[in-house]
Amino acid sequence: MSSVPVVLGVDLGTTATKVVAAGTDARVLHTSERGYPLRTDEPGEATQDAAEVLRAAIEALADCAAWAREQGHEVAGLSFSSAMHTLVGLDSRGEPATRAFNWADTRASEVAARLRAEPETSSALHRATGTPVHTQSVMVKLAWLTSGGAESGGVDSGRVERWCALKDYVVTAFTGEFVTEHSLSSGSGLQDMRTLRWHEPALEVAGIRAEQLPELREPTAIVPLGTRVAETVGLPAGLPVVLGGGDGPLANLGVGAVAPGVAALSLGTSGALRVTRDEPGVDDRCRTFSYALADGLWVIGGAVSNGGVVGQWAAEAFGVDVADLLDEAAAVPAGADGLMALPYLLGERAPWWEPGLTGALLGLRRSHGRAEMTRAVIEGVAQQLALVRDAVIDTGAEVRAVRATGGGFRSRVWAETIASALNMDLDLAEGSGGSGLGAVLLAWRALGEIDSLAHAAELVTVDSRATPDPAAADVLARRRPLVDQLHQTLRDLHL
Repeated sequence: MSSVPVVLGVDLGTTATKVVAAGTDARVLHTSERGYPLRTDEPGEATQDAAEVLRAAIEALADCAAWAREQGHEVAGLSFSSAMHTLVGLDSRGEPATRAFNWADTRASEVAARLRAEPETSSALHRATGTPVHTQSVMVKLAWLTSGGAESGGVDSGRVERWCALKDYVVTAFTGEFVTEHSLSSGSGLQDMRTLRWHEPALEVAGIRAEQLPELREPTAIVPLGTRVAETVGLPAGLPVVLGGGDGPLANLGVGAVAPGVAALSLGTSGALRVTRDEPGVDDRCRTFSYALADGLWVIGGAVSNGGVVGQWAAEAFGVDVADLLDEAAAVPAGADGLMALPYLLGERAPWWEPGLTGALLGLRRSHGRAEMTRAVIEGVAQQLALVRDAVIDTGAEVRAVRATGGGFRSRVWAETIASALNMDLDLAEGSGGSGLGAVLLAWRALGEIDSLAHAAELVTVDSRATPDPAAADVLARRRPLVDQLHQTLRDLHL
């Protein structure tokens, strides 16, 4: 039996927790998964049951640990990745006193709009924390809850003594230590990205005190696994637990996009583009975020709310299979026969950060059918990602190569259209373990088995490449300035 040691990366996602096992060669050897629902009962709601997420994490970890024992792999440690911008309130016993608010919960939209109506205040907060003033921000959610949103949010404010991210709650249950790390906290809107301390002006807006938040540590910090969870999952008590980070920054590591100028692009229901550099900072127009990775590295970029969801929406609207519809769209020439889409089905994040934004189809004629409409919304998403890339470049960062991953790339029309919009090759790293693998590689770095994150990233291989079509690249480049103009017109209409 093999004696190759592995680290187990626990990736706490929006609808499932995945645990990946990988050695120092970055090869994923096993994956376990447990799902849970995202509640969306109320308008704008997106919440999880924190205790249910904890149970799923323990079950998935126990399954992966059992596999390691059966295969003769020593487990050298655990590490965590998590969806960013989550929030849960804890009572005096450290138990959840609220549901866990997901980044997609938009019920704080009025608070976000009020703060953004004061440009000097919102810009100052964005530039200090690296986090846009938007409903995804933990600071904005806290401001909503502490200023009267508690009743509609289902929160008994009298029971809440402390606040933390969902991962922090799980880590506390695993280790007994109420701690967080600079990567996840950098997306909260509460941490000063220069000092790596809680930012007092943001705390004031949020209506809380620093003592109500976890202790801040490095993403590579190690805490011991507690006895209760250790016995439950079949691992030794005291096993090193590396705190890890947010799924966005760790996805850069997991797809090998750590070297300067190499961007990570993901396309699932939503999408994102991020590039790594050695200092924090956002662009002058506050279109980008700035989140910590580890070892002094930061990811600069933006997430779009509308990714592969637009293809699924079109398929549901036309009553056809999504794969068949994407094949039809692929046969339509670039430019969608004069049709243009602003695909803001779910509002939009980068680069606009406007949750109330609505979408539009422009240039619609009787000759247009479902293939042209679908092609137009796909191109709209690609254009949005290209605008994010342009904003990243405006921060002073270089983007010379792109590593891409995500379920959307199972269809070549997505890969080829995005490559054309960026006018760059997309290196598809579909075989990587994403942010879960990023957590594993970060742990090997923390344990001293990998000498740098750059070395860790070099271990990740590319599966295939999508190249831009010159004619499509030209069409999309000529149209891109119109996207900003049309977005402003839609916003001004207040539809």
